[in-house]
Amino acid sequence: MVIGLRQFMARVGTGAGEPVLDTDNGEELVHVQPSVSIALGNRSPDTPGTLYITTKQVVWLSDLDRAKGYAVGFLSLSLHAVSRDPEAYPSPCIYTQIETEADEDDSEDSDSECNDVLDLSKVTEMRLIPSDASQLDTLFQIFCECAELNPEPIEEGEEGGHNWVFSTDQLEDETGGDDAECHFHQNPTNLIGHSNGDHDLARTVLELSHFCKNLQLQIHDQRFEDAEEMERVSDSSHHQHQ
Repeated sequence: MVIGLRQFMARVGTGAGEPVLDTDNGEELVHVQPSVSIALGNRSPDTPGTLYITTKQVVWLSDLDRAKGYAVGFLSLSLHAVSRDPEAYPSPCIYTQIETEADEDDSEDSDSECNDVLDLSKVTEMRLIPSDASQLDTLFQIFCECAELNPEPIEEGEEGGHNWVFSTDQLEDETGGDDAECHFHQNPTNLIGHSNGDHDLARTVLELSHFCKNLQLQIHDQRFEDAEEMERVSDSSHHQHQ
């Protein structure tokens, strides 16, 4: 199985065409999103193309050049997330991390913008930038559903359960309800992501959820104490007037 990002040129049809799917192995087209730019590593985004999400992989095809296209299997996507923070990236996008077979040191150098030739086997980050940012949540949900169709293989002796999904529903479960103090998932600068492995980000997010839950309990305790104090003051004032 090919690990990481790869070039994809298998198209059918006229014009820009559509990707050839591996239907013999059950691959099906799930979603088509037109007018999506792609940015690999630290490079500038390519001109918009069309994004195809299948049950097996993510395929981006240039609308202008039939010889230009990229694909990555869901098993190679270690993480995907919605990014709306302009400090992290100028445009709202789907941010992904890609597992590669290259050494870590080589991967860092490969993403440099100064490289004339991009080695796809060393690309560890990919951003998908739809022209319509309102489609990000829909794309994210589709990514999550397709990632669940491609669980990470469990080797002998390993325990399952490393996969995690971080969504608004689960966040509400973690934080215990609808209180506004902990609705940080509604802040557009936050990441909502899905990890296909046991990563530090998963641990950090869960720790943040528990911290928020504890903070929420402290807020409720403080409100309770304040209410008692106000009641004592009210009773004292009432007795004085009598």
